[in-house]
Amino acid sequence: MSSDSASRDPSAATSDALGTSSASGPTGDAGAVQFRGADVVARRLYDAGCRFAFGIPGGEVLTLMDALNNAGVRFMTVRHENAGGFMAEGTHHVMGAPGVVLATVGPGVANVVNAVANAQQDRVPLIVLTGCLDPALTPTFSHQVFDHQAVLAPICKASFRLEAGAEAIIVAKALCIATEGRPGPVHIDVPMAIAEASAEDTQRWPAESSVSRVEIERSEVEPFRCGHRPLMIIGNDVLHQGGAERVRAVADRLQIPVLTTYKAKGVVDEDADYALGAAGLSPKADGLLLPLVRRADAVLLVGYDAIEMRAGWRFPFSPDAEVIQLDTVADTQFVHRPTRRWIGDVATLLEEVVRDYAPSGTWPEGEPARVQSQLKSAFGPAGEDAWSARAVTEILTELTREARVAVDTGAHRILASQMLCRATPGTLHLSTWLCTMGYALPTAICAALAGSSRPVVAVVGDGGFEMVIGELATARDLAVSLTVVVYDDRSLALIEKKQRARQLPSVGVDLGPDEAFGGTDYDAIARGFGARGVTVRTVSELRSELVASLNHPGVDVITCRHPRRDYDDAN
Repeated sequence: MSSDSASRDPSAATSDALGTSSASGPTGDAGAVQFRGADVVARRLYDAGCRFAFGIPGGEVLTLMDALNNAGVRFMTVRHENAGGFMAEGTHHVMGAPGVVLATVGPGVANVVNAVANAQQDRVPLIVLTGCLDPALTPTFSHQVFDHQAVLAPICKASFRLEAGAEAIIVAKALCIATEGRPGPVHIDVPMAIAEASAEDTQRWPAESSVSRVEIERSEVEPFRCGHRPLMIIGNDVLHQGGAERVRAVADRLQIPVLTTYKAKGVVDEDADYALGAAGLSPKADGLLLPLVRRADAVLLVGYDAIEMRAGWRFPFSPDAEVIQLDTVADTQFVHRPTRRWIGDVATLLEEVVRDYAPSGTWPEGEPARVQSQLKSAFGPAGEDAWSARAVTEILTELTREARVAVDTGAHRILASQMLCRATPGTLHLSTWLCTMGYALPTAICAALAGSSRPVVAVVGDGGFEMVIGELATARDLAVSLTVVVYDDRSLALIEKKQRARQLPSVGVDLGPDEAFGGTDYDAIARGFGARGVTVRTVSELRSELVASLNHPGVDVITCRHPRRDYDDAN
């Protein structure tokens, strides 16, 4: 995973740095610090590299908030817990450590569910701390009470309730589970009495780091090597294991056609002769790529998580193809039928599979080059002076290749996912699999907060932006610098397009008048939150404003007014 910060080294943490001299609890006669249960939780999170936690204060989490701040894990107040979960994800993308989100009893927990489900489906390591009432109280008290674990366990890798005497062990388990294999969220329900009670924090578990080395017999991969139409698909698990550079080196050497998923953009150079770009969401792109995939007779799936693709990618390979899957964990999705599967360090496995492999005479009919040309035409320039959603995306592609970009869900995301090229893997952030709206702005805010060394851009549609527009106040309070680009056609364009495809009337998808100056005034709203707001309606205006914004401190909201039904032929 790409990281912009060198501050996440947990080995640098010491007792003094963990706030042991702060007022985190009473001291004994000899002056030894007496920790609370909440302090143990906070110290362990600091040890793991966590530096921020996000949420909304509540009576049941006040001790946790105090402990986090004392330990050096800065608590940040957000406007909605759902956005807080995405902000926690934003810090993970920059710093590498798990994100931390905090929710108080009842409504706070209910509000954070969407962000937790997103972390589960999008493979984001997230520690979800929830405050709860003491078990002895709940049989006779029901105000705001429901079973947090029953709600969160189905969308988490694990759910724990903090227990007296086992605080450090439970947090160590949570961190291990959240980061191992395919990452994901882990929940810890913290009773108020346990958070406030005295606890010991003496045991330490060393960090584990190992790379599996396997020997794969040549006979096991000979059927793949004998293929005449080889293909490689690279997925997000390559980034989880930090294997992007090694995988790219293999792709550069082999020069066989390569596809990536959207989150794996940047692992290979999208301008390379062998690169076919990304896939999985655009019907237009899939219409060109899937026939090629079905023609392949030798397929390498490299860190490819089947959840990364949409329904059209179920069983996409020829029944006669030799399909080798290199995975991080056992496959329980059964979306594909690989011929062989190995589990372990994906980059190491790939190097073993292709050891001494020198493909020659592949794709003798030249299909990949034709498809590559067709893709460039399908998603190429809209015209020098044309103004459309596609033109907006072209300018973003031109100017944000080195930036860290978070893209919200909507019709614009199909274009952006397909067209935005990445110079560095791990710098395009999307709710790829849960596909939730309201994701990009909070994620971008806290990517900027976490110290991204590159400009940060949130790409949003008008519908998703209005869901979380109050988080502009959070951006103001945190004094971050970022650019927000709004695709504004005053409609839920993707849903409206689906209604027309099914010959249904347009219901519930209009977000404002269709006049040139109708709808929400995002410029005025931006100014009200202390940001700079500007609306653009031409390619030259957008290029000028975006260049200025990427070099401008503070928050800029650039609204791109474009016609409705602008995506009909674009995606």
